Amino acid sequence: MNYHDIITIEPGKRSGKPCIRGMRITVYDILEYLASGMTEAEILEDFSELTSEDIKACLAFAADREKKLFVDKSASKNEPN
Repeated sequence: MNYHDIITIEPGKRSGKPCIRGMRITVYDILEYLASGMTEAEILEDFSELTSEDIKACLAFAADREKKLFVDKSASKNEPN
């Protein structure tokens, strides 16, 4: 999924945290709701401005960030001291 049109980062909004479509709802907020056991349907019910694609974009963004962390860490292990 291409999340780049959905996930936005603005320095003056939520301290520069990744947000959904310029709103004040962060990727972290959505991940926390999912981790606490909320379903996608419950999140969409509580936040009518969100779409299913927004939630998928949050997951894709988090997966991409995790992948980059793994690549960065493994690359630094191969560097000489």
